[in-house]
Amino acid sequence: MIEAVGLSKFYGPFAAAREVTFSVSQGELVAFLGPNGAGKSTTMKLLTGYIAPSEGVARIAGFDMSKDRLRGSVHLGYLPENGPLYPDMTPDSLLQFFADARGMSKGDRQARIDAVVELCMLGSVFHKPISKLSKGYRQRLGMAQALLHEPDVLILDEPTAGLDPNQIREVRRTMRRLGEKKTILLSTHILQEVEAMASRVIMINEGRLVYDGPVADLANEKGGLDGAFKRLTGAAAAAA
Repeated sequence: MIEAVGLSKFYGPFAAAREVTFSVSQGELVAFLGPNGAGKSTTMKLLTGYIAPSEGVARIAGFDMSKDRLRGSVHLGYLPENGPLYPDMTPDSLLQFFADARGMSKGDRQARIDAVVELCMLGSVFHKPISKLSKGYRQRLGMAQALLHEPDVLILDEPTAGLDPNQIREVRRTMRRLGEKKTILLSTHILQEVEAMASRVIMINEGRLVYDGPVADLANEKGGLDGAFKRLTGAAAAAA
């Protein structure tokens, strides 16, 4: 459902991503882990077709996102880090807007809006200006718009960034529910998120893939997941 084949992105001599290759099968919830500046967001933008690769191919549900992005996007829900919302709108008007943009029929849209509002627990702020919403509610609203068209694949960039512990627990609960039916690639640099939600981890450092395998294998190393993260992404790893 998600496939990266030799993905690279160059900005002059700087490589934001270099020859990244992995795939995520239907029904998997995979954590995409790395330190700040490792290339996680760039890789996700390449996968979604938001930016074009310098080399390689990104596919969603079999569609090449450089050549057939519109058809691929039908299957994709994307939540970028600090995703843009329109502060003068309400969750109601924003979701109506995205339903129009997605070409959803009037017969389907209200049922879908009701469903994502319930799933993301937005009922209490549904008619409140987005500018007045907390960070947690804005994240939930971003999640709701990503889910609105019932995509098969979700790509989520730091969905718990800036949230308090209660909000993080709510997002984790939502992720587990979604993971029962969706294919999810979840970017984070928070190790607790990986252990709490995923069974497999893909790790990137300085634009390169450095690990792809079970979370348990890293967690069972001496020093646990924290030690493995330091080994794979620390100064010694970068110099190797």
